[in-house]
Amino acid sequence: MYGIPSWAIIGDMGYALSRLEIGSDCDGDMSTSASGEAQVSNKPLNNLDDEIAQLTRMKSGPSAHLSQVLPGKPEVYISPVKMLAGRECNYSGKGRFSAGDCCHVLSRYLPVNGPWLVDQMTSRAYVSQFSSDGSLFVAGFQGSHIRIYNVDSGWKVQKNILAKSLRWTITDTSLSPDQRYLVYASMSPIIHIVNVTSAETESLANVTEIHEGLDFCAHGDGRDSFGIFSVKFSTDGRELVAGSSDDSIYVYDLETNKLSLRILAHRSDVNTVCFADETGHLVYSGSDDTFCKVWDRRCFISKGKAAGILEGHVEGITFIDSRGDGRYLISNGKDQTIKLWDIRKMSNNATHYNRPRNYDWDYRWMDYPPHAKNLMHPRDRSLATYKGHSVLRTLIRCYFSPEYSTGQKYIYTGSHNSCVYIYDLLTGVLVATLKHHKSPVRDCSWHPQYPMLVSSSWDGDVVKWEFPGSGEAPTPPNKKRVRRRHFY
Repeated sequence: MYGIPSWAIIGDMGYALSRLEIGSDCDGDMSTSASGEAQVSNKPLNNLDDEIAQLTRMKSGPSAHLSQVLPGKPEVYISPVKMLAGRECNYSGKGRFSAGDCCHVLSRYLPVNGPWLVDQMTSRAYVSQFSSDGSLFVAGFQGSHIRIYNVDSGWKVQKNILAKSLRWTITDTSLSPDQRYLVYASMSPIIHIVNVTSAETESLANVTEIHEGLDFCAHGDGRDSFGIFSVKFSTDGRELVAGSSDDSIYVYDLETNKLSLRILAHRSDVNTVCFADETGHLVYSGSDDTFCKVWDRRCFISKGKAAGILEGHVEGITFIDSRGDGRYLISNGKDQTIKLWDIRKMSNNATHYNRPRNYDWDYRWMDYPPHAKNLMHPRDRSLATYKGHSVLRTLIRCYFSPEYSTGQKYIYTGSHNSCVYIYDLLTGVLVATLKHHKSPVRDCSWHPQYPMLVSSSWDGDVVKWEFPGSGEAPTPPNKKRVRRRHFY
């Protein structure tokens, strides 16, 4: 039976705690009205009239019966008090809330208060991710450290991993579906695997524990010179898929302990890969060649090419996140945009887009030219484009918000300007901006069930943002709250 937490109902009875009039733009583009309600300057999308709009409204909106509790036109937002009254009167005919009813309430409680300190390191944070059930949290740092925190035990460090043979930084990590193993990658063709459930808290590579090396070289001798930017476990935990700096996608079979497939996938670095859904048949990839590609593993051997190509970005792609339905995905691009895609709109082939550049630009150390922000791809197949954050210096990541608590009605991203941005998926409106960090936020993660978001930054801080405010956050006594830093 679906239920709404008591804090959600109490919060709605208080003044505006549940409202989305929260947030400020790190660049100062947010204005405030006399009533105190934030006026977001980000221009809304032109009516995202697509199937995803209907699906999102169904997953995150109240049932038609509850929206008609009072006579007249259906209300856009139904308060928890009215929804409880409707449930008690059995307006739905089911005697309970639907998943959409719960999301309608919970999705208004954004994790924007705080932040509270989780950890503070002396090196840059590159990775920060909750496990699929939210019980564990993984943070990876440039200084060879990977820490796994037990969220349910007051963020106690369950595993402190000192990486082996690190080149430059931890580029990515991935937990196995059963949460027994973690793999970590760097700018090397060797990915290492660690047993997370072992008794040892301190995991020093080949000192206190064995960090087995998985060789992704085609020749199996470790001599190839390339780095791994992205790695993911398959949903059954039997395989790894990885994107590399040699323009390729690799698939590694963990049962046979050998490389099973290499795809020369793009014309430049493959910065990101992910599975489209739980079947594991479809794989998405994104590259510096500006293309998102869709790969169907069931027919790759016979065809030897991508199932389809999605064009729209005018600069390289830093990250891809799947909605999990095998149809929709979002991508973060060095053209300073997030794009929403439907793979049914992909083309069978594409010619390399000759970008009309009259400037020399490298995102690793240069600002994006102002006039380039208006460039548009002539064959843009995306459904929507979201702007406001900045994608510079590093491969900044973006995600759909959780299905359970929000119905995936938001997308969120880190940013070079030290903030976390949260956009409304359907309108494109910037609904919240989280400010604390002093350096780029490369990664951030929203808890799959609770209104809690954790951000990590190159300043070494790992902090959590929650819905409860005024000191009400369930923060262990040994974790102090971080004073919010404002930058002008």
